[in-house]
Amino acid sequence: MFRFIPPATRIIILTNALVYLLQRLVGDAILGPFALWPLGSGAFEPWQLLTYAFLHDSQNILHVVFNMFAVYMFGSPLEVYWGRQRYINYYVASVLAAAFTQLTVQALSHSGEPVIGASGGVFGLLLGFAWLFPRQRVMLLFPPIPMPAWLFVTLYGAVELVLGVTGAQTGVAHFAHLGGMLGGALMILLWQARDRR
Repeated sequence: MFRFIPPATRIIILTNALVYLLQRLVGDAILGPFALWPLGSGAFEPWQLLTYAFLHDSQNILHVVFNMFAVYMFGSPLEVYWGRQRYINYYVASVLAAAFTQLTVQALSHSGEPVIGASGGVFGLLLGFAWLFPRQRVMLLFPPIPMPAWLFVTLYGAVELVLGVTGAQTGVAHFAHLGGMLGGALMILLWQARDRR
């Protein structure tokens, strides 16, 4: 089955899986240089704007499993539709936008937690999928309610915004998720404007 996954999506999934296994072997020492640290922490390095998106909670396998399942579900049709290069550009833009958004919010709120996970890129993929396939049915896991992709992503984004503003769910980078969606939207709008010209 794995060979039927488009190549760039396959590489993203394999890379995240291999990095997760590396984390299990070497422990959280890998987080120091490669997690996304706040700008004023003294631990921030430019490469962290990308590397954080390949790290996950080594004590919670569901973190990486759910993220990679979402990459497979929503990234595969986007790669088929856009082609490999545009898809890679889109994913990287979502990851970078998520990082910049999180760093900005941390700077404004004077908070200092490092960030890990592919969720910023995943939320960009969600936005792209809903944009291109708005009427495609998406089935929630809990509760199992089918809904069109545009509604699912709109509700999910609204929940992330509420949780981020209220701080009701700590330990989750809600603004990075929203930043991934914002980066994805900006890329699509840029492409649409360029294609019209």
